[in-house]
Amino acid sequence: MTRLFDSVVLRDLTARNRIWVSPMCQYQCLPHDGMPHDWHLMHLGQFAVGGAGLILTEATAVEAIGRISPRDTGIWTDEQADAWRRIVDFVHAQGAPIGIQLAHAGRKASSWAPWGEDGRRGHQPAEAGGWSTVGPSALPFGTHPTPRELTTAEVAALPATFASAAERAVGAGFDLLELHAAHGYLLHQFLSPLSNRRDDAYGGSVENRARLLLDTVRAVRARIPGGMPLLVRLSASDWTTGGLEPAEVGEIAGWARDAGADLFDVSSGGLVGAQRIRTAPGYQVPFAATVHQVSGAPVGAVGLLTEPQQVADIVDSGTAEVVLLARELLRDPHFPLRAARELGVDVAWPGVYERAKV
Repeated sequence: MTRLFDSVVLRDLTARNRIWVSPMCQYQCLPHDGMPHDWHLMHLGQFAVGGAGLILTEATAVEAIGRISPRDTGIWTDEQADAWRRIVDFVHAQGAPIGIQLAHAGRKASSWAPWGEDGRRGHQPAEAGGWSTVGPSALPFGTHPTPRELTTAEVAALPATFASAAERAVGAGFDLLELHAAHGYLLHQFLSPLSNRRDDAYGGSVENRARLLLDTVRAVRARIPGGMPLLVRLSASDWTTGGLEPAEVGEIAGWARDAGADLFDVSSGGLVGAQRIRTAPGYQVPFAATVHQVSGAPVGAVGLLTEPQQVADIVDSGTAEVVLLARELLRDPHFPLRAARELGVDVAWPGVYERAKV
């Protein structure tokens, strides 16, 4: 028997199995309103019906200038939090918990949505509905404009911005929070020496570069219920010379665990256009293993996970506590139910789907 369908307990949360839904940006909001709607209900709700153990929302901006694109979801207003409530309630009715990924895109913000915008790519300028971006240093991402370097005081204020969004998420009924510190977005930009050239308390040594993330973990932990789990998504490698490497990220994860984080969702890349990623089935799983070994903290594994036996082996080997799937769930939102059937595990199916169980 596989452990893949054993429940997972983090603080006061119990997830029914170890197949979790990765955050997947949808870019489906009306421009600039940040409000989730029927598309997001359908997109996230189908995974709960399909048997996922836990669902994570897409990267959801903690302030307007932190959106990747004008079509991103947000939770910087009470109205946005209220709009999330309907989706949260539906997922709960299907027996699954749901978490929200809190994000700030930093220098990668104000981008054209990757679909539905006449094929335009890259930075969306102010005259076309975009805005000026900020970052740890005045270093651009690819062909994007050079961001404005945040002042020390502005950096010090960012944890409170995340914490306010976290409070709204609690009010909307979310069960779990994840801080997005991966894929080249703002918290990752501070962590990596490739994008952080500051000479104040937030730059230089790895301890200083990790300061914003750790302060954010502490600020969010202080403003949410003690029994609510807090995850952090990390890029374990920048896939280029001079960037972050898994052992260093494992050290950062250990500090974040001590600050109040509970599990680390380990991915990689996204910081620079010069990255050289070597993909293969399960190619990021060793990163999760290293972060776990160095930090001693629970981890989730990602990266071209597509087969029931493959994901079962990752969990059963102790490499990761959970697996987080994305593209395979887009192809088959009922992957957890199919995996249970193929692996010979008896799990509950929605009553209206039980005829497909046998």
